[in-house]
Amino acid sequence: MSTPLIPDVTASHDVAVIGAGSYGTCLAILAAQGGHRVTLWCRSAAAAAELATSRENAAYLPGYRLPDGIDVTADLEHAVRGKQIVLGVTPSHAIREVLGRAAAWLDPDAVVVNASKGLEEGSLDTIEDIYRDIFPARIAGRAAYLSGPTFATEIAAGLPSAIVLAGRDPESCTFVQHALATETFRPYTSDDVVGVLVGGATKNVIAIAAGVSDGLGFGLNARAALITRGLAEITRVGVTMGADPATFAGLSGMGDLVLTCSGDTSRNRRVGLALGRGQTMAQILGEMRMVAEGVKTTKVAHELAAKLGVQAPITAVMHAIIHQGAPARDAMQRLMSRALRAERD
Repeated sequence: MSTPLIPDVTASHDVAVIGAGSYGTCLAILAAQGGHRVTLWCRSAAAAAELATSRENAAYLPGYRLPDGIDVTADLEHAVRGKQIVLGVTPSHAIREVLGRAAAWLDPDAVVVNASKGLEEGSLDTIEDIYRDIFPARIAGRAAYLSGPTFATEIAAGLPSAIVLAGRDPESCTFVQHALATETFRPYTSDDVVGVLVGGATKNVIAIAAGVSDGLGFGLNARAALITRGLAEITRVGVTMGADPATFAGLSGMGDLVLTCSGDTSRNRRVGLALGRGQTMAQILGEMRMVAEGVKTTKVAHELAAKLGVQAPITAVMHAIIHQGAPARDAMQRLMSRALRAERD
């Protein structure tokens, strides 16, 4: 018989964090500060050894010390075996491979929490679709999906943040909500998994577009227009896939979109800024250490919109710039020359 998931704000849990980039590291710090026993998994054994010794992720989250209680490992079985909560924070293109391997060692009562954002190339699958493929039905059905307007450095610094946790099993969502909540980190729950995942992935495409616009010097009016029309575009795609339109006015929709389009530490916005200033994608990617999910997501989102028969003009323009080498200024100006229409079309 499975153990009931009863929220207890005083309980300490065994938590695995799979992925030691900036966001994985900040979530490990958050969970440890919340009183949980945390294991942080690094892909590289050398990186794990360095992080275990220095207690600072100098490559991805410099300036923030890992609490002493965090166990750092490159052994995936050790990281996930026996854990009650497993936070998946790999780049989205690595989920199938990494968490697919981890599935063999998961406790049958574990709750897997996704904190990655993206859509899968080729299949056009959401992360929930991937989870259904790689996990037993019970674990996939109780999974939760974390998304919203949060930068890793601010979580690590203990600055106030709010986020949304979506899932199809209310008990699991409430359990994780109470486990992760702190005085400065406030998770809300949602039952709209599709809407939360679509918003979290596709907002990165719009963030690159906002960066391009700023890099070209188009001004704040243009950025506001891109955010607003980008939200309309994201909502059309999500609703066509079965999402609740109200989700896109929330934390994983408008909240995350505004932050990613305007925040100076947004990797996707920085890609757009560089494109707008004349750099090529090869130059930009060569200089980046951390993944900007929007680069891959632009291609997938463009294909998904075509498959669904949904108008996604900003995504189409970004696909032309990023993946077809179209000049940024010419491509962006295409948006202004489209046929006039009613706002709600």
